[in-house]
Amino acid sequence: MSDNIDFDYDVAFSRNRGLISTTEQDILKKKRVVIAGCGGVGGAHAHTLARLGVGKFRVCDPDTFSMGNFNRQFGATLATVGENKAEVIARMIRAINPESDVEFLPEGIGEHNIGPFLDGADLVIDGIDFFSLPARRLLFAAARKAGIPALTAAPLGFSGTLLTFTIDGMSFDEYFDLNDQQSYYDQIVNFLLGLAPAALHIKYMDISGVDPETGRGPSSVVGVQMAACLVGAEAIRILLGRAPSRVAPCYLQFDAYRQKLAKGRLPKGNRGLLQRLKRRVIVHQFRKHGLDQAFQKINVK
Repeated sequence: MSDNIDFDYDVAFSRNRGLISTTEQDILKKKRVVIAGCGGVGGAHAHTLARLGVGKFRVCDPDTFSMGNFNRQFGATLATVGENKAEVIARMIRAINPESDVEFLPEGIGEHNIGPFLDGADLVIDGIDFFSLPARRLLFAAARKAGIPALTAAPLGFSGTLLTFTIDGMSFDEYFDLNDQQSYYDQIVNFLLGLAPAALHIKYMDISGVDPETGRGPSSVVGVQMAACLVGAEAIRILLGRAPSRVAPCYLQFDAYRQKLAKGRLPKGNRGLLQRLKRRVIVHQFRKHGLDQAFQKINVK
């Protein structure tokens, strides 16, 4: 039956009215969002923005779906096991909006393709694997150089976090206190520390659930969807130019399980005194569970 249905963009997104005007919907239809990484949050971001009516996408991911992704990744089903994640998510977007302009790259980002990947983008969204910090730093540095707003949102437990980076605020490296002279382990600690300064999820998350061989930790579709909702709302703010964003060093975390919201501002990013003290606690916990060694064994790309 679906083959006989004529797609109508206005009808498909008519229920957005009252939240998004007809004029604004036409604007979203012309906007291009690029998403690096199509696994957990990346696929959820794409799904959310496609249903908001964003009309142009460019997505990439070198990985394929596996059964271990079923608990949280939107594109992971029995039918897609073994398929490239970017290709599956591109197909999902087109299934929602056949008129959408969708490009996908079955590879990760690097110096060789970051320019073309960001070309013409109105918004950049980070869906890169947590441990792929070199690629993530490259993405945010390139977006800043091009003057394109960039978002990162982490699913931590049953919570989602949001950080917005623009030329009007701190850079990604400045906020997280990252540099090329640091070890990969130190960068991972700083990244985790800056994602959620309030750490609302810590009280119920069992850190012993982290796999010491890979460093992969507990994850949930609740956190993924929370992060995607935060990104979706921020995307509306940015793409439609409705209001100024709270850019880094401002941060936001909402925990659905504890029903708590934390938002604040770190004027010095991770270099502030309180953040440095929190870092000591994280390092101690990692050593206690042997995670410092586990993280250092991860193959960084």
